Amino acid sequence: MSVPEVSGEPEPDRPVPRHLHTARGVGDRIFRYQLTATGVVVLGIMAAVGLFLLLRAGQALRARGLGFLTTAQWQPDVHNFGIAAVLTGTLLIAVVAVTISVPLAVGTALFISDVAPRGLRRTLVTLVDLMAAVPSVVYGLWGLFFLQQHVIGLSRWLSTWFGWIPLFAVDGTQPGEPLASDSVYTASAFVAGLVVALMVAPIQCSVMREVFAQAPAGEREGAYALGATRWGMIRAVVLPYGKGGVIGGTMLGLGRALGETIAVYLIISPVFVIQPHILQTGSNSVSSLIALHYGDASEFGMSALMAAGLALFLLTLAVNFTASSIVARSRSGAQSEA
Repeated sequence: MSVPEVSGEPEPDRPVPRHLHTARGVGDRIFRYQLTATGVVVLGIMAAVGLFLLLRAGQALRARGLGFLTTAQWQPDVHNFGIAAVLTGTLLIAVVAVTISVPLAVGTALFISDVAPRGLRRTLVTLVDLMAAVPSVVYGLWGLFFLQQHVIGLSRWLSTWFGWIPLFAVDGTQPGEPLASDSVYTASAFVAGLVVALMVAPIQCSVMREVFAQAPAGEREGAYALGATRWGMIRAVVLPYGKGGVIGGTMLGLGRALGETIAVYLIISPVFVIQPHILQTGSNSVSSLIALHYGDASEFGMSALMAAGLALFLLTLAVNFTASSIVARSRSGAQSEA
C-alpha cells in the first residue's frame, strides 16, 4: 500500500467565490414600488370592468344560456337574441382590416427603419404617429362620403372574377353583369374593413418599426460583408429578427379592429343575419350593435347589450394578451455576437 508523499510546502489558500449584492437606493426602491403599484392598479381596473360586465349581463346570460352564442336575431324584449350574426360581422371586418393593414404596415416600417434617409425618417415617423392620433369619427366620415364611392369598381371587379369564392359572392347579381346597381356594393364589411385598416396600420407600423430598428448592427454588417444586397440583408436579418414584432403588431391591430365602433357604425348597414359575403351590402359588429341600441334599450335589453360587451371584452383581451406574450418572446434587445 503506497503512502502519499507529504510536501513540506504549505498548501495555498483555495479561492473562495465572492457573492455580489446590488444595493438598491431609496430612489430605486420607490421607483420599483411605483411600477408594481401601477401594474396592480391596471390589472385591478381590467378585473373591475370584467366583473361589472359580468354582473350586468347575468340576467341575459341566465335567460339565454348557450343560445346567446348561436342566435342571429336581436329581439331581447321577447327573449330571442344572440350575437352569432354580429360576432360574424365583427370577425369579418377585423380580418379584412388586418389583411390590408399588415402588408402596408410592414412595408412602411421597413422603409422607415432601413431605407429612408435619416432626415426623411423623422418626418415619416411623425406622420405615422399623427395618423394614429386622428379621431375614429374622422376616418368614418371620410370612408362614408369619399372612400365608399371610389371602391365600388374594385368591389365589382372582385365579385366578377372571384365570385365563385363564397366570401366574394354578392347575392342578387351575376358575375360580369354590367347593369347591377352600385348600391349592392356599398355599406359592406369590405368598405368598413378598408377604413379600419387605415386606422390600425399606424399602430402596427409603430410596433414593427421599433422591433426592426433593434436588429443587431453586427448581423446587418455581416450580411453586407458577405455580399448581400439591402433587400437580402432585410430578408436574412431584419425580418427573422422582427418576426415576433410583426406577429405582435398584427394582433394588437386585430384587437383594435375588433373593438372599433364609430367608424364601423357610420359605414355599415346593420343586418341581423349571418352575412358571410364581405362585398355585399349589410353587415354588423358587436360594438356598433351596442351603439345602435344603447339609447332605447329596456332594462333586460341593457343586460343583453352588456352580455354582448362582455363577449367582445373577453375576445379583445385574449387577442391583446396573446400579442403581448409573442412580443415578449421575440428577439428584441438581443445583442450581436459579431
